[in-house]
Amino acid sequence: MTGSHTVAREVVVHGRVQGVGFRLYCQQQAERQRLAGWVTNEPDGSVRAWFEGPSEQVEAMLTWCEQGPPSARVERVDVAERDPRGLDRFGVR
Repeated sequence: MTGSHTVAREVVVHGRVQGVGFRLYCQQQAERQRLAGWVTNEPDGSVRAWFEGPSEQVEAMLTWCEQGPPSARVERVDVAERDPRGLDRFGVR
């Protein structure tokens, strides 16, 4: 990863976020930001994601998660600081 200080954040996005293309849009957005990590649907209807990369780009993804794709209705985003794992790509799980 190039750029400034590398950080990692694990997020859980609550609301109407499954069945609305959230994971695909999230992957596209993360790749635009050149972030590594993953995104997955959770059994409770939330979406969990891991973003790793330069702090400014990670912050931009956290801001994006508060809105999500056009058909999503985000009610809450829980964010936890994590230690970077040295991931090198972003994937949908």
